[in-house]
Amino acid sequence: MSESGSWRTVGVVAGWQTAASLCYYSIFAATGFLRESFGLTESLVGVFLTAALLGYTVSLFPSGAAVDGYGEKPVMAVGLVALAAATVGVSFAPSYALLLVAGALLGVAYSVAMPGTNRGIVAGAPPGRSNLAMGLKQVGVTAGSGAASLLVTGVAAVAAWQVGFWVVAVLACVYAVGFAVVYGGKPGSGDLTWPELGGLRSNRAYVALVAAGFFVGAAIYSMLGYTVLYVEDVVGASVAVGGAVLAATQVVGSLGRIGAGTLADRLGGARGAATVALGQSVAAAGLFAVLVGVGGSLLVTVAVFVGLGVTIHGSTGVFYSCLSDVVADDDIGAATAGGQTALNAGGLLAPPAFGLVVEGPGYGTAWAFVAVVTVAGAALLFAVRRRL
Repeated sequence: MSESGSWRTVGVVAGWQTAASLCYYSIFAATGFLRESFGLTESLVGVFLTAALLGYTVSLFPSGAAVDGYGEKPVMAVGLVALAAATVGVSFAPSYALLLVAGALLGVAYSVAMPGTNRGIVAGAPPGRSNLAMGLKQVGVTAGSGAASLLVTGVAAVAAWQVGFWVVAVLACVYAVGFAVVYGGKPGSGDLTWPELGGLRSNRAYVALVAAGFFVGAAIYSMLGYTVLYVEDVVGASVAVGGAVLAATQVVGSLGRIGAGTLADRLGGARGAATVALGQSVAAAGLFAVLVGVGGSLLVTVAVFVGLGVTIHGSTGVFYSCLSDVVADDDIGAATAGGQTALNAGGLLAPPAFGLVVEGPGYGTAWAFVAVVTVAGAALLFAVRRRL
């Protein structure tokens, strides 16, 4: 039986995204523990996050091809088991060099997430509710990363931090089994071919949107990578408090994605999604600017990061909705891979740069850098909106 137009399908795909993000974003919650365990500087923490993102990025187009060729169901089921295994691998890394390898493998496994889940949402969303459905699916990212923040830091308070990673891996394996049983999915073409990018390159709205994704990704990954360390180093709170702040950011990010998707559906189509994403980016730039001069206030820090959760971190649902609307359905896998590659490319460069700035001028200058990056992304989203 076809599952087209079923909220049940949306829920199952969102659940998979939650389990996958629980694995991948555990490393962001563990930055403080990794810094202590391996004696790392802030920039070396950023290099580790970059290694994971690099593995994720270089695998996106092969994963997109696998999703289009074999269908999303088998690729997603295998990918979730691989994520669980890689999560365990991070916890057992005996040296920094092997930690980098384990992080890269975690990223490789996570690369199936966006091509697979976006294909599932496009095929299964109820008619006229694609923006909301994509937002609900993207809630899985914030829900999973928020749960990882609480779980990893919470378990570390009573046991070794590695135990939290093992719990995450078990949960992912359990969901992988359930997903394989209940999800139907859309069959693939049967051919494993490299995505055709020529048509996408000639789509000017898509190209501008991908360019905007670079700056959006730089802002998001900088924020995620250094929230816990910022709270610990500048505010003077514990790692557990930093994890709670990161989790709060994820929770309100979930609400932001739902609200953004609902508003975009009311505004209508790709233009509506681009309009909402533009507004969120402009607001986020202002919030990053506030962080430049805060320094030390836990109350203000929490308020700003909650706002960033609603704005920049809550914008990826409408970003992918817009991306899916400006390309043909048969190009969803390739288009998603291109968009996510741009987001990740920003994340590859920004966290190490952020760490270097922190080691020099300090966090205030680093947040100013992120504010400028976010303004650049907003300018490109404005250009996308004008083309739609």
